[in-house]
Amino acid sequence: MLKRIFDIVFSIFGIVFFLPVFLIIGVLIKLDSKGEIIFKQTRVTKDGKEFKIYKFRTMIKETEGNKQITVGKDNRITKVGSFLRKTKLDELPQLFNIIKGEMSFVGPRPEVPKYVSYYTDEQKEILKVRAGITDYASIYFSNESEILGQQNDPEKYYIEEIMPYKIKLNKKYIDNMGIITDIKIIILTILKIAGVELKEEE
Repeated sequence: MLKRIFDIVFSIFGIVFFLPVFLIIGVLIKLDSKGEIIFKQTRVTKDGKEFKIYKFRTMIKETEGNKQITVGKDNRITKVGSFLRKTKLDELPQLFNIIKGEMSFVGPRPEVPKYVSYYTDEQKEILKVRAGITDYASIYFSNESEILGQQNDPEKYYIEEIMPYKIKLNKKYIDNMGIITDIKIIILTILKIAGVELKEEE
């Protein structure tokens, strides 16, 4: 209950505080390329429920759904989109997902149904909690697209190597869930975005 109250209070505060940023980003996206400002994609959250995740559109219109992972220097990404992804500002619209109860500030990053279908029964335990904007895996794999860009078969590598390790980190989070843990992960995420080198054990 405390976690949900934290999510609601700070997501409302975040929307109000970042409203000017929302407007500026919206204008920049429209000036940079044709298409909608908000990108919606089906993801999976608590109890295996599907929902539409909100993000600022960072790719050329009607190409974001072609591949479900981003590999290397993806030529689908727009100039503004590249900046939004680097700074994680593309995730801001997920504050509305939090208010709707579909996500939390901290929790396992929601996968698309295709990749959830590969989960074993044991791995599905991470679906016992709400998906989040950030988690240990988001910090550890902040350079995920670069890693995938070095693979001969990026999707196979993602499913067999990266995804299982993400789930392992998600289980670590679930075993230690609490406001203190959430605040720690949020701080680590901010530091990572700011370019601060973090020790792996953090």
